[in-house]
Amino acid sequence: MSKIALVDDDRNILTSVSMTLEAEGFEVETYNDGQSALDAFNKRMPDMAVLDIKMPRMDGMDLLQRLRQKSAMPVIFLTSKDDEIDEVLGLRMGADDYVKKPFSQRLLVERIRALLRRQDAISGDIPEETEEHKIMTRGHLTMDPLRHAVKWKGKDVALTVTEFLLLQALAQRPGFVKSRDQLMDVAYDDQVYVDDRTIDSHIKRLRKKMRMVDDEFSAIETLYGIGYRYNEE
Repeated sequence: MSKIALVDDDRNILTSVSMTLEAEGFEVETYNDGQSALDAFNKRMPDMAVLDIKMPRMDGMDLLQRLRQKSAMPVIFLTSKDDEIDEVLGLRMGADDYVKKPFSQRLLVERIRALLRRQDAISGDIPEETEEHKIMTRGHLTMDPLRHAVKWKGKDVALTVTEFLLLQALAQRPGFVKSRDQLMDVAYDDQVYVDDRTIDSHIKRLRKKMRMVDDEFSAIETLYGIGYRYNEE
C-alpha cells in the first residue's frame, strides 16, 4: 500500500481527497501547512507528496526545496487555475507534475498512479536484471535503473523520477533526436496530457543538476522546433 502525503490548507480538499485516495487503496496522511508536513517527513518519508503551493507557515515551494535536498520522492503540485508562473517554477524546482484547481479527483488519482508506476519501473524490486534495467554507460554518464542512480564523471547526481526517465530516453540512443511528443510518451502515461512547456521545464532542471557537478556539461542539445538530442562526450 503506497503512502501518500496530502498537504493543503483547505480542509475541504484534505477531507474529500483523502477519502477518495483511501477508497482507491492508498494510505493517506494529511497536513494543513508545509512545516507540519516537513516535521513528519523528517521522521518518515511517504511514497509521494501532493502539495498545495500557497500555504501558511511554509508554502509548497519552500517545502519542495527542502524535500529535494534529501529525497527524489515524486511530487505533484496543486496550482491555482490561472497561475502559470507557479507551474513553471514548481517544475523547475523539481516537481514531477501539477494539477490545476479546481480539479477532478479522478484526474488526480490517475496522475498519482502514473507517477507511482514510473517510479516502480525504474526503482522497484526486480528479481533479475533485464535488458531494460541494465546499467547504461554513455561517455561520462552512468545510469543504474535498479538503484535509481546516476553518475556523471564519477559524481552522483540526484534526479527525480521524471528527470531520470527523460535522461534515460535521450541517452539510450546518442545522436538521435527525441521530439517533445516522444519524451512525453516516455515520462507520462497516455491518459495524462502535458504541454511542451512541461517537458522543457524538466529538461532545464535536468541540465541545471548536471551542471552542478560539471559546469561544462553540454551533452543535452536543444534542436529548436524539433526536440532534444543526447551527444555522447
